[in-house]
Formats: sequence, C-alpha cells, structure tokens
Amino acid sequence: MNDFFNEATWEKAWNEHGENAQKKMKSAGVQPSNAFDHKAKMFNEQSFNEAGKKRTSRIMNWLEGQGVQFSNASVLDIGAASGVFSVPFAERGAHVTAVESSLPLVELLKENVAALGGNEVTIVPEPFENIDVIASGWEDAFDLVFASMCPVILDWQSVEKLLLCAREYCYISMPAGPIEISLINEIWPLITDQPFKKKHMEMGYLLHLLYLKGYSYESLISKETKTTEVSKEDALKEVLHWLKNHDLPTDDQIQKIVTDYLDEAYPSGKVVVKQSGRYGKVLVRLQAEEMYTK
Repeated sequence: MNDFFNEATWEKAWNEHGENAQKKMKSAGVQPSNAFDHKAKMFNEQSFNEAGKKRTSRIMNWLEGQGVQFSNASVLDIGAASGVFSVPFAERGAHVTAVESSLPLVELLKENVAALGGNEVTIVPEPFENIDVIASGWEDAFDLVFASMCPVILDWQSVEKLLLCAREYCYISMPAGPIEISLINEIWPLITDQPFKKKHMEMGYLLHLLYLKGYSYESLISKETKTTEVSKEDALKEVLHWLKNHDLPTDDQIQKIVTDYLDEAYPSGKVVVKQSGRYGKVLVRLQAEEMYTK
C-alpha cells in the first residue's frame, strides 16, 4: 500500500509499463515525426468538417467553462496537426504558437492559418521533444499549454516539460482505454487467431501523479464515437499502418487478405469505419488553484 503513495514508484511504473507510443512507432520502423504523414489530408478534412468543428467546439467550451479565456491569451498548441485547435483558438482572439512535426500537416496548417489573414499563429515545424524550452524562452511563457491526443506524452518527465511552459493552465488529453475500430475488429480474426489484448492507458499514471505531486486540476473521462467513410485504398493503408504499429506482419499475403475482404464486404468502394473509445481530459491549474465558479 505504501507504494500507492510513492511518486518515484509511479514514475518508474509509467516509464517501464506505459504504452509509450513513440517507442512502439520506432520499434515498428515508423518515425514519430512522420507517423501521420500518410493520412494528413484525411485528418484535415475530418478536423474541419461539420462533425469535426463540433468536437473542437465542445472541448473549447469545456475549457471556457473552467475559466480559460482565449482573448489575448498566449497559447502553445503541441501537436497542432493542420490547425484543428490552433485556428479556432486564434479565431477566439488567442496568440498561438503551433508546434507540428509532420511536414504534410504543416503545409495544411499554413493554408488554414493563411485564411485568418493575420499573424495570429506562429508555426514551429519540429518535434516538441527536440525543443529546448529554456533556450527558446518558453519557460512560464504561455497562458495555456495545450496537448490533445499527442504522442509527445511519454512519461512524467514529458509532462513536466509541458508544465514548465505553462503560466496559468496546462491541458492534456489522451486515451483512457483501448480505442476500438470497427474495421480492425472485422479484419483481426482473418489475420490472427489470438485474442486482442486490451491494455490500461497512461491516463491513470497521469492523474495519480498529478494528485501525488500536489497539483490542482479538473479531469473528465468520456466515451466518444465517430463514424467516417473512406475509400478502400485509404482503408487498406490505414489497416496496414495499424498492423505495423502493433508488430503484426504486413507482407503480400496479409495485404491480399485485407484487400479481398474489403472487396467482398464493401463492393461500393466506400468503407464505413466506426471508432469509439474512452478519452481523458485534464486541465491543470497553476495559478488560480481554487474551485472555479462563474
């Protein structure tokens, strides 16, 4: 029981047993900075369609409901992608520094930012883990540090780096359980006879360490579901990418199995994919630590 309240034990456990998305990508031969290159265009479309805008608005409204103000605020958006949050942050009056390492997403981010017609967003096209916070003058430099579903959160040390940049608030979101993808569930039995192993996610480490280390914060765990329609070609790419990240074979035989299934199950050429999962959100308060009420 003593270990339950031991910070070092939990830091060590996260480091040794956490999911560590970057480590998994590298072991699969995928560079984290390029991991989302192949679906940059699709991600951009999903971010700025009607459903995507509603998802973004829900999160921003939740933040404002906790007292976060965007007007004239300085925001560090880590893993900004094509601007899914950077653009609406700027539209609500914030001055945004957007960090993104995927070059295809950076190009889309530039296009989306250009539509704002001003200098509200500064783009930093490099991995956050390569940035020296002190040398860059980023220590305590941002009213809000924002990292949504970004693989930069690897362990407690990476959380501390985010907190070091934040002056008032730090928002982190990540999976709070395994993400279920309908297409993967359909194809999994065709690839292997092994049951799919569900794992606990890093959200538990994050919340417990924030508690042990004395931070004030609000947290929310919710189940979210979205449905998208993609071409068979994009579906094949996504399945192979997913298999590779899970250390499963993607040879010609596997590609044929997946292609034959898609041809038979989706003769129209359009593949409907349902994705659902539990997601965690936490807003750390670094100045006004008391309970916020309007």
